[in-house]
Amino acid sequence: MTDERIKPLVMPKWGLSMAEGKVTGWLKKPGAAIKVGDELLEVETDKITNVVEAGDAGVLRRILGEPDTIYPVKALIGVLADSDVPDAEIDAFVAGYVTPAAEEGSDEDAGPQYEFAETPAGSLRYAKRGSGPETIVLVHGFGGDLDNWLFNIDALAEHATVYALDLPGHGQSTKSLADASLSGMSKALADFLDKLGVSAAHLVGHSMGGAICLRTAIDRPDLVKSLTLISSAGIGEDINIDYIERFAGASSRRELKPALEQLFEDPNLVSRQLIDDLLKYKRLDGVSEALNALAKSMFPGGKQTSVLADEAARTKRPVTVIWGASDKIIPASHAATLPAGWRAEVINGAGHMVQMEKAAAVNALIRQGVGV
Repeated sequence: MTDERIKPLVMPKWGLSMAEGKVTGWLKKPGAAIKVGDELLEVETDKITNVVEAGDAGVLRRILGEPDTIYPVKALIGVLADSDVPDAEIDAFVAGYVTPAAEEGSDEDAGPQYEFAETPAGSLRYAKRGSGPETIVLVHGFGGDLDNWLFNIDALAEHATVYALDLPGHGQSTKSLADASLSGMSKALADFLDKLGVSAAHLVGHSMGGAICLRTAIDRPDLVKSLTLISSAGIGEDINIDYIERFAGASSRRELKPALEQLFEDPNLVSRQLIDDLLKYKRLDGVSEALNALAKSMFPGGKQTSVLADEAARTKRPVTVIWGASDKIIPASHAATLPAGWRAEVINGAGHMVQMEKAAAVNALIRQGVGV
């Protein structure tokens, strides 16, 4: 029987398509005392480079993942254990560890990674993970897609049924927008949930997606159990319109890279692959028109047209608001002017994409808000 005091550190699975990752460097040394949430090492994928945070406490007894080496998902890259666990038991654990084969994973790993729902707003791509009794729906922001939840969807799916979708005009969903207003996007979300038979869900919205979730709570309160708003629009008027215009208008790497760097506290997280993926998306027919229509409708004159917090508060739904302290797109100061009863958390060391830069902290807050 495995000693429960021995805790494996494995190559994480970030997102639906990740099969392997490269260890770029360790941030802790062997023998270090580790607390939950400590940053252990950096891992590079074909999408982004990010840190692996400790999910358990203990002493870092073994480092097995070599820098600049690629490992499959779930491969053993380190070992945490209590200080009184004999070295021989650690060695035996390492020798006996077998990396699970992909076909031996969960049904979710073996099944289709993406699906499409035919709705009044068009064909919408989505992913479904987990099978818990509570349902969480992840809604991305302006110019994003469901991969904005790379570091969240699987972690949350351990405790709930989780959907992440590409909004109309985004990702691999239909690029035409029948209604580019906030109400129109909210209706598209509501129609998506109705199509999938989701009677009520915990909505988690990032940036523009937060405003869409607020609008949905107001227009269709029957669909909403709680709200988690991350770097959210819809709470104050301020918006970095320079970013919106730069992103919408960028047609080259040289133009897009400095815009994307505004999203993170650490601009090094903007990888070549991330830029290339977004350029491919922006060159698709209809994308430019969709983004410009959304910007014109939601941010005319460089301000947000809809401030919805007080109206949403009247629905009496539980609300958690999360911000990165270094957000350069929508200021974290908006978190200081919330309706009574709303919970606010401002996280240091993160910018607008706080759900990526501080994923473990954000995932814990989402779970608290949902109650799982």
